[in-house]
Amino acid sequence: MNLSVKSAAALLSVSEKTIYRWIKQEIIPAYKIHESYRFNRAELIEWATSRRMGVSAEAFSEPEIGSQPLPSLGEALEAGGVFYRIEGKTRDEVLADVVGHLRLPDEVDRDYLRKVLIAREELASTAIGAGIALPHPRNPPLVHVVRPSVTLCFLENPVDFKALDGVPVQVLLTLLSPSVRLHLHLLSLLGFALRDPGFRNALQEQAGREPIFAALTEAEAAVRGTKRARLTP
Repeated sequence: MNLSVKSAAALLSVSEKTIYRWIKQEIIPAYKIHESYRFNRAELIEWATSRRMGVSAEAFSEPEIGSQPLPSLGEALEAGGVFYRIEGKTRDEVLADVVGHLRLPDEVDRDYLRKVLIAREELASTAIGAGIALPHPRNPPLVHVVRPSVTLCFLENPVDFKALDGVPVQVLLTLLSPSVRLHLHLLSLLGFALRDPGFRNALQEQAGREPIFAALTEAEAAVRGTKRARLTP
């Protein structure tokens, strides 16, 4: 979907003036078409999430399409699971071990998924700073999973993911979904949740499963509260 400057500003909860400033600085993914700037929604959400900006609450409150409802982040994490002491001394070794832990249908080719995740990192690091990365396929439907999931993995040893802040990664949140729409929904939720100090601290401290889900529940409640506040006249 092509977004205008006005739509991009609304999605990122910033002014149009800020969008134009970012365009001039060449730091935001934008396309000039017939003297007007346009933005790819998926690229914009990934860009914002990589800078821990988050997006507006409305970004993940769009109407449901089809029979599959939009999951909460907690539901997606329940589906994906939480794993500790993921092994590997390099980024690629870590991703291989992560893929080995993922809850996947039998028909999914794990070696292919590993290559897809590595290819995505080669294109641009999914590390968002502060020791956290969000590995995911660039084209989600290619993996052929049947339900959306977020898998949380804590690494045995910090690994260089070429993050912009230079901090080695210790926490991975791997996103898998059967459609681009569900992928963007989860990415938007994560971008918002990772701005919550309680949830972020639970991840960085490698807390137990219960504290992590409790912190996530509070973070998602804040998302819902923000959404209600925006809709109140």
